[in-house]
Amino acid sequence: MMQLLLVAIGGAFGSVARYGVGMAAASWLGLAFPWGTLVVNVLGGLAIGVLAARVGPAEENMRLLLGVGALGGFTTFSAFSLDALRLMHREPAHALFYVAASLILSLGACGLGLMLGRP
Repeated sequence: MMQLLLVAIGGAFGSVARYGVGMAAASWLGLAFPWGTLVVNVLGGLAIGVLAARVGPAEENMRLLLGVGALGGFTTFSAFSLDALRLMHREPAHALFYVAASLILSLGACGLGLMLGRP
């Protein structure tokens, strides 16, 4: 139960932070380009890299609060980036497949969802 609470608290913080960054980016840079999304994806990638390098197996609660919760609420792209890089070190061909499949299937699924969701 404690682990679920840590993820929930971190997720709430990350979601609010994402909203704040999006609002700030829209205010400063306008809405013509998705600057807010780009910023959270880059910051999330940086943050999860630092977290993965510094938080060991003995610090599972910290990983859940910050990695799964806060960064999961801030951007799922951070988890994707870490997974892709870890896979690249072990199995480069699988990493390329993962990146390509994630991009193509996610865009395709989003497009299908848009078509199915329209009245």
